[in-house]
Amino acid sequence: MISSKPVRGTRDILPEEMKIRDRLEQQILAVYRAHGFSRIETPVMENLELLLGSDGGENLKMLFTILKRGEKLALNQDARVSDLCDMGLRFDLTLPLSRFYSNNQEGLETPFKAIQIGNVFRAERPQKGRFRAFKQCDIDIIGDPTVSAEIELMDTTAKALLAMGFAGFTIKVNHRRLLSEVIIKAGFPADQVGTVCIALDKMDKIGVAGVTGELLEKGYEQEKVDKLMACVTGINLDNLDQWVEDAAAIGELTEVINTVKTLSKEQFEVVFDFSLIRGMGYYTGLIFEVSYGPYGYSIAGGGRYDNMIGKYNKVSVPAVGFSIGFERIITILMEEQKDARQVDPAVILFYDPQTSNMVDVIGAGDLWRSKGYLVNLVAMKKKFGKQIAVWDNGQYEGFLVFGRDEEIKKFQEN
Repeated sequence: MISSKPVRGTRDILPEEMKIRDRLEQQILAVYRAHGFSRIETPVMENLELLLGSDGGENLKMLFTILKRGEKLALNQDARVSDLCDMGLRFDLTLPLSRFYSNNQEGLETPFKAIQIGNVFRAERPQKGRFRAFKQCDIDIIGDPTVSAEIELMDTTAKALLAMGFAGFTIKVNHRRLLSEVIIKAGFPADQVGTVCIALDKMDKIGVAGVTGELLEKGYEQEKVDKLMACVTGINLDNLDQWVEDAAAIGELTEVINTVKTLSKEQFEVVFDFSLIRGMGYYTGLIFEVSYGPYGYSIAGGGRYDNMIGKYNKVSVPAVGFSIGFERIITILMEEQKDARQVDPAVILFYDPQTSNMVDVIGAGDLWRSKGYLVNLVAMKKKFGKQIAVWDNGQYEGFLVFGRDEEIKKFQEN
């Protein structure tokens, strides 16, 4: 017998959760569009060459690749991945956006403010709140080299989170240039900054001791590792200029934090966190993440990636993006049993299919829909009392029987 279970790391989504997901997506879209962002869509498949050359960090180890077809597929013992595969599934939405912008730049306004909502795919070990196929909600600003873009993205994303019922979250901010400067000053070669960042990115999971051990295992000297860890744990916003010399980066960081703090109206926190890394190698400037409550993972994150688009059109284009982790948001809402908004009023319209004219039945349903109700047409059964009990599940405001009732009856009054 063929198993009916979904592929490991994926899942079926039942109607009740789907209602919440639909509501959240519409709330996010409403906020994004109100702030001047336009929705686009890119394919879930990209050329393998583009994916492998993306500075995608650890995600490249979790890339789903797609076999070539027909005569292109040459099977032999010495075949490499590039011999067997020519496409892969996207692991984020930033890389496809960069390719999209390069391909369609002439028809887009500047700066271009994009919305992307779609599934991405990573072949990682499945665990609670983490799947191999999951939805991301991104907004990006392309063509603005100033920190106004970061400020607008943080403000807009925060408003989307607040609209979904989240409050008291924290936006953590860091700067990749300052991070690179500290790593090099600790004695690490400039071409090893990315490798060191990958290890530092695990700080929140394995702590200082774990990161220290991993860097030592990679062959780095104890003195350099100790110096780096002292910097990472000792730097704060007040003593930044004692550790680093990049005054421009310090100014950008300070301006963004102070401005977004003012915009927050004390509904959320904005803090400097030098242990914040973000694993993607393509980040070039400010980076940021959102943490919420006791959960040991971020619910949103992003940063500036000024060099990515230039790989495709040979012209450097400034870009910055912020992504909401949709699946993690859903997990939290389901755990805390929150609802994103008031449930729409609804009514079940019962009717007898043997004696009712469907034109009249559907017309009656449309009449109630025009009044703002969500109408579910259900045929009446002989054991009407038991049927009512089943539908009295909190999802519907009440019911009426076609041809008998003129007003909606509350379930509890039946």
